[in-house]
Amino acid sequence: MSAQPHQLVAALDLGSTKVTALVAEATGDVRDPSVKILGLGVERSGGVRRGVVRDIEETTRAIAKAMKDAQRMAGVEVGTVYCGIAGEHVSGRSSHGMVSVTGDEIRTSDVARVNDMASNVSFGRDHELLHAIPQDYLIDQQAGISEPIGMTGSRLEAEVYLVTVLTSALQNLRKCVERAGYHVGEFVLESLAASLAVLTPDERELGCAIVELGGGSTNVSIFHNGKIRHTGSLLCAGGHVTGDIVHGLQVTQQDAERLKERFGAAFEPLVPEADVFDLPSTPAQGARTAHRRVLAHIMHMRLQEILEYALDEVTRAGYHDRLPAGVILTGGGAQSPGIVELAREVFAAPARIGVPGQRLRGLADSVESPAMAVPVGLLLYGARQTVTGNGFAAGGRRSSQAVEKLINPVKRWLQDFF
Repeated sequence: MSAQPHQLVAALDLGSTKVTALVAEATGDVRDPSVKILGLGVERSGGVRRGVVRDIEETTRAIAKAMKDAQRMAGVEVGTVYCGIAGEHVSGRSSHGMVSVTGDEIRTSDVARVNDMASNVSFGRDHELLHAIPQDYLIDQQAGISEPIGMTGSRLEAEVYLVTVLTSALQNLRKCVERAGYHVGEFVLESLAASLAVLTPDERELGCAIVELGGGSTNVSIFHNGKIRHTGSLLCAGGHVTGDIVHGLQVTQQDAERLKERFGAAFEPLVPEADVFDLPSTPAQGARTAHRRVLAHIMHMRLQEILEYALDEVTRAGYHDRLPAGVILTGGGAQSPGIVELAREVFAAPARIGVPGQRLRGLADSVESPAMAVPVGLLLYGARQTVTGNGFAAGGRRSSQAVEKLINPVKRWLQDFF
């Protein structure tokens, strides 16, 4: 192995169909962190389903293989990774806290106290807090304050968005990573990570929804006024599209995936009626062909249903008519031709595909895909933590022991990613 760069960061995306690993060097400064991508590893795996480990041995194998490939390409070794987490076991809620200000002006300790007060709620015995994200602050009942430190007031209130996860799911994911020989620096909600990779500041401010079309689940997150306001997970996902193709065209699961990627389309009107493709032959059926319109119809119907469920989620959250920036599509399902046209039709709003690209150097062209939004976002999250001295260096230790000791009690409140 060659000499290692000073600030390595590694990301691990444990999806329902594959494990993706990225290794990069954190560059830039605190205000504008960026990454130089050094290595990429992708390994197919069925060990995780909807964010929950179903097969520890299979998941461990896939993690080890993907990380090994990424490190070999990068020419470096890492010990710590930032790992994504998602699934229907993830839930979010808003919470309110209020404290009296102790001095003449609001200090960091006051902000920490009010945030801790807001997060001091019961999550049940089987859930734990993943993220606590400050939304807005009020000083003496004056709302709309994003940074209260240094201001004068006698009463400080906070609205905090709390993201919780199933404790056993978190522990099993950690166990797989550790069995593969790595340490989890931090778990990050996948939709939040994706937002770092694909959203612009204007989209966050105006209001938009990220719809991550994964293989095992579809994740929806809503951003407004620069902050995340809602997150949810849907059971209907890309795996259902594949299953429909299996039954509709009478092919195997593997062939259905291949046909979906090669000939599929998410918007039926885009496909010419005369287009025909060959189906895999079997001893019982012989040589067969099918119209692409038939395949497109199968995909169109199921993807429309998935997007309608996503729209229902947005509507329940109260943001149906409050997303001027529209819908940003990520995940493997966002690679289907015509998905933007279908999303525009379903949401009656602007839509685009979220492709990572900004603040990336090195092997940036290898991650220019909506399927890479989560792992790239994890890298950017880790880079921000690393350059501020508030995260884990990829070698497995905190990058600054002194800074960690100073800010650990309030570190989760000082993160302004979301």
